[in-house]
Amino acid sequence: MSRQYPQINLSRRSLFKFGAGAIGTGVLTAGLSSNLLAAEKKPAEEDITPDKALQELLDGNERFAKRKRRNPDQSYSRLVEVAKGQKPFASILGCADSRVPSEIVFDQGLGDLFVCRIAGNIATTQQIGSLEFGSLVLGTKVIMVVGHERCGAVQAAIKGAPVPGNIGSLLEAIKPSVESSKDKSGDMVETVCKANILAQIKRLQSSSVLSELIKAEKLKIVGGYYDLDTGEISLVS
Repeated sequence: MSRQYPQINLSRRSLFKFGAGAIGTGVLTAGLSSNLLAAEKKPAEEDITPDKALQELLDGNERFAKRKRRNPDQSYSRLVEVAKGQKPFASILGCADSRVPSEIVFDQGLGDLFVCRIAGNIATTQQIGSLEFGSLVLGTKVIMVVGHERCGAVQAAIKGAPVPGNIGSLLEAIKPSVESSKDKSGDMVETVCKANILAQIKRLQSSSVLSELIKAEKLKIVGGYYDLDTGEISLVS
C-alpha cells in the first residue's frame, strides 16, 4: 500500500513566482514529504545570501587546508536535529573521486551541504534535477561545481581510448572541453578540468528553475578547483 504525502507550500519560502509554464502544475511538489522542511536553522542561517553562503564554503576550505578544522554540526544533537528535516545552505556538484569528500574539505557537518557526486563532476539530467530540488525546495543559496587536480575521468577523456561498459558516457560529456582546450598552453589535464567545470556551470545555468533563482538573486553558481596536494579550493571563472 503506497503512502500518501502532503504537498509542500513553496510560496511560504518566498523563493519567487514562476510563470504558468515554469514548473508546470505543481508536479515538482507532488509526493514530497513535508518533513523535508521541518528543520529550521538559526535566523542568521535562514536569511543567508548567496554571497555569504559562498564565503562560508571558502572559509571552511581555508580551515581545512590550514589544518584548523572546527568540525561543526557533527554532534549527536545535530544528528537528532536534522533527522527531522534538512535545510542545507549550499549544494556541491563534485567528482566521485574518493579524495574529495565535500563535508570534509569544506569543514561542514550534517545537514549543511546538499551533495551530488559523479565521475568528472558532469551535470547529467538527473544531477541537474537533484540540484534544482536542492535549490528550489531545500533552499540552498550557492551551487559549486568542484573539479580537481589529476582527475582520472578528465585524463581518460583526453586519451580517448576505448573503455568498457557505461564509462564512455561519462567521457563523452567531457570531450567538448577537451576539444576547446587543444590550442591552450599549460598542463592539459588542469586546463581541460577547468574548462569542464565552466561547461557544467553553463549547463546548470540553462535550467529554467535555476536560472529563475539566479535572476531573483536567490542563487549563485560558481566553479571550484581542488588541489589534491594542498587541499585548497580556488575559484574558476
